[in-house]
Parts: sequence; structure tokens; C-alpha cells
Amino acid sequence: MNKETRKCQNCKTEFIIEPEDFQFYEKMQVPPPTWCPECRLIRRLIWRNERTLYKRKCDAPGHGEEIISYLAPEKPFPVYDQKYWWSDAWDAIDYGQNYDWDKPFFAQFKELLNRVPHASMSTNYSTMVNSEYSNWSGSCKNCYLVTDADFVEDSAYCSSVYRSKDCYDCYMGEGNELCYDNFNINKCYRAVGSVNCHESNDIFFSKGLVGCSHCFGCINLRKKSYHIFNQPYSKEKYSEKLKELFDGSWKLFVGERKKAEEFWLRYPHKHLRGIHNVNSLGDYIYHTKNTAYGFFAKYTEDSKFVALIHSPAAKDCFDYTDWGDNAERLYECMGVGLGASNIKFSNLVFGDIKNSEYSYFSNGSSDLFGCAGLHKKQYCILNKQYTKEEYSAMIPKIKKHMDEMPYIDAKGRIYKYGEFMPPDLSAFAYNEAAAHEFYPLTKEFAREKGFAWRDEILREYKITKKTGDLPENIKDVPDTITNEIIECEHKGKCNQSCTTAFRIIAPEFQFLKKMGIPLPRLCPNCRHYEKFKYRNPLKFWHRACACEGKTSDKQQATGYKYENTAKHSHGEGNCPNEFETTYSPDSKEIVYCEECYQKETT
Repeated sequence: MNKETRKCQNCKTEFIIEPEDFQFYEKMQVPPPTWCPECRLIRRLIWRNERTLYKRKCDAPGHGEEIISYLAPEKPFPVYDQKYWWSDAWDAIDYGQNYDWDKPFFAQFKELLNRVPHASMSTNYSTMVNSEYSNWSGSCKNCYLVTDADFVEDSAYCSSVYRSKDCYDCYMGEGNELCYDNFNINKCYRAVGSVNCHESNDIFFSKGLVGCSHCFGCINLRKKSYHIFNQPYSKEKYSEKLKELFDGSWKLFVGERKKAEEFWLRYPHKHLRGIHNVNSLGDYIYHTKNTAYGFFAKYTEDSKFVALIHSPAAKDCFDYTDWGDNAERLYECMGVGLGASNIKFSNLVFGDIKNSEYSYFSNGSSDLFGCAGLHKKQYCILNKQYTKEEYSAMIPKIKKHMDEMPYIDAKGRIYKYGEFMPPDLSAFAYNEAAAHEFYPLTKEFAREKGFAWRDEILREYKITKKTGDLPENIKDVPDTITNEIIECEHKGKCNQSCTTAFRIIAPEFQFLKKMGIPLPRLCPNCRHYEKFKYRNPLKFWHRACACEGKTSDKQQATGYKYENTAKHSHGEGNCPNEFETTYSPDSKEIVYCEECYQKETT
């Protein structure tokens, strides 16, 4: 079968369906997509709310107490606290409904979603200890506002972190301890303000380090110690200099970080972030094989258009976002894992679930179609129980009905069989969901695209401390700081879900004092969004290697020209290698192919 160019029914841009894509669709017995890959990813991310939390009433019978939830109070469906929702006190099968052949399938599915009780948070609550404000997480202990995390202890304000301890304000990482304000670091100890570093300890404001220790403001070093801005120091001189550069002062903290970020731009950057990949294309990909268009993905194989896969392994999956953990044969799924197999168009289904389509927050089941909240069930449609024979006979008829009577949303987008759940069925507005983090939109543009938007409730915090009045040095901060309500520097005037005010919690204050780190000036949400400057867009540009033999080409945005330190295989002429990269042609970084980059970092 030849490749085909089609027009996305959402954004109207053209996209290509390759022959191997058609083979996958045929194997999964689904029609080709009508939305482009980027729009499909956004559509899935609209169903994922990690960070926007509310206080609301528990609707479980005999309850009514206030609980923390990622579901806003005005939602039309009941919300149960985690313990009750996972208990045997109720059964979602009781909400089953007959299939109505006079209504589009998605209209009926929406009715079911609005009747079935929802869990207050998306966590494995039985493994969570003293971590009630953490979401999309499991096996966490003493954690506060930690999201998308597993096996994390004594940490706060982190996202996409795993098997870590004593970490604050970190985004993406695994196997870390005593780390602060980092992006994409792994197996690091005592790292501060660093990016893309691995197996390193006692590093500050550094980027791209592997196997290093005691480094400040460095980039691209391998197995080096006692370096400042890539220059070697004796152990004694390094210790003396570090006291001058990192003494708990806010102005020094901000100034040295800015200096380091400018220094990083003078050195080459590899065209992708990742290691141990075979025949794969993506960014932030690790240990993958035959994976195309993967972002933030680990241990994937024979897959395409995958993102946020952090647990081994995921195999034979297309348009799959979040999780892994021995998942296979998934298509157009969000938050699916833990042994899930042959799942299509579903969100938050897990626990050896198999052969299911269009299902939401169900586990340990098989052969579900259009179900929500089911546990250990089989042969159900819209939560109604059928025999195996009845189920097998109805499914083809429902798929035909979906094609003959499609759901049409307010923007005229048509949903036949083969489309993921429409955004207007999601419980989350665009600015509540992860879609806004990866693809930020203004309120006006989001609504123009037909996405819901939740207006911020006016916050009337009684600010007790302006950021300008905070002590300059952590050494001068009194213990009473944990009683203050601190104004965020952004004052809600950014597009970063600013909370306008924040507190310093007691464990955080002890951590900052221990590490010699000054008090933050932004609220946790703004601090989270600030790290996005280190993360490239989830799209590719075709570019040539910037190596010209003895030097790099001149970086137009900064004027820097890197002097190579080693001989490259292509000699003194331009490197002939071209590649797909998430560094846009307008980015400030000097971008090398992997071969040239490795020559400059070994």
C-alpha cells in the first residue's frame, strides 16, 4: 500500500499516512485517522489533568465531607473519595444502560459518564502515604503536589519523577536524591538547577553531564570532577570558589543561573536527547527500538506517535500517551498500562485489561465497549452486562451505527468509529488539562477551536509577605516563614496557571536550609511552567549538522561559533549529516549530529 496525504479535519493541515501505518490500522481493525498526529495528541491530553486541584464535597452515600479532587465542584457527575470509590460498597454495573439506536454513540457515552461516580483523584490510593495532594501517582510517601510519579518519598512540587527521594521542584527524572529545580536528570545526587544530566552528583547549573561530580555551570562533560564553567580546579580551589558562587543568596542564585544558561549556548547540543535507541526517531527517548515520533518515551518497541511512556515496556502501540508497564497493541489511548492489551480509544484503563474500546477508568476487565468505572467485568456495553454471544453480535452493529449516525460536535467535527473520545466529553477544560502545558493557548483561541475553558475563580488571598520583602539569603529566613502567605512575582499576569500566592511548607524550608538554597519567588505552578524553556516543542524540523570541520557554523541568534576540540570523520569540510530534530531553525542552540556531538564530549 502506498503512502497517502490527507487533510486533518481539525486543523485543516495536510498529514501523511505511511504504508506501515496502514498495516497497523489493518491489524487493529480500525479505519485510518482523520486528525493529524499533533491534533490527535492534543485531543488525548485534554483528558489528563495533573495539577489543577479543588476542594469539593464527597458525594458517596453517608459522606459529604470536604475532599481534594482534580474534578471541579460544578461537574455534573458524583465524585467519591478514593477509598470509597475503590471499595466494594458500590458497583458501576448498576449504572448500565441499554444501547439507543436513535442516538449517536458518543451522546450515550456522555450520558453514562455524567451518571457514573468518578474517583476524586487518579492515583493508586492504596499505595499512597501522607500524599493526599498528589495526583496521577502511585507508591508515594510524604509527598506534596507531586504529579505523574511512582515510588517517590519526601518530595514536593515535582512532576514526571520516579524512584526518587528528597526532591523539590524537579520535572522529569528517575533515581534522584537531594535534588532541586532540575529538568530531565537521572540517577543524580545533590543536583541544583541542572538539565539533561545523568549519574552525577554535587552539580550546580550544569547541562548534559554524564558521570560527573562537583561541577558548576558546566556543559557536555564526561566523568569530570571539580570544574567551573568547564575549567578544571583543584579540590581546595573548587570548594573556595563554590562558596563565592553559591552562598544562599537569591541574587547570586539567579545571576549564576543566567550566566550558566548563556554559557551553555556556546557549546554544541545533540540533535536529540536520548540513549540506547535502535532505529528510532524522537526526543527524550531511551532504550527504544523501532519507535517513530516518540517523545518522553522509555522502553518502547515497534511503536509510533507515543509520548510520556515511562515504565517498561510498551510494544506495538500507535497514538499512545502515558504509562507503559507491559502494555501492547494499543491505539489512540491515554493513561493505559499495567498489562493492558488490545485496547482502543480508551482513557485510564489498566490492570491486565484486554480487548476493550471506548472505556474510561476501568481495570482488571476484558471485552468492554463504552464503559466507565468497571472493575473485573467482561462483556459489557455502556456498563450493561451481556453474554459473550450477545456482546459479539452487538459490537459490529454498534460500529456500523457509529458510521451511519456519527456524533458531530459544535465545531462540525465528525466522530465516526475510529475517533478518540471528543474533547467536549472530557471532564476538564483546556486550561486544566495537560494539553495547555504542551500546547498553550489563550482563552479566546481555545474557545475558537471548540475547547472548553474554565475561568479562574477570583482568589482573595491575604498576602502577608511581598516577594520583594523576602530575606535575600536563606540564612536570614526565620522559622516563621512557614506561616506567611507569599505573593507570587507574576501576580497572576502570566499564562502559567499562576495561583498568585503560595506558602513555604515546613519540609521544604528544612530542605532549602540544608541545601543552602534561597526562597523561591514564584508559586509552584509558575515554577513548573518556567522549566518548559528547557523542553523543545513536540514537533520536528529537518536540519543539517552545524559542524563545519574545525568549528561550528555561526549561531545567528547569539553570534557564537564553537571551536571543535577533536578531529571529525568528515574532515575539515561541512558535516554531510542531516536529521530530524525538535530544535527549530530559530533556536539559539548549536545543533550537531550524534557523531559530531560524541566527538566533542568523549
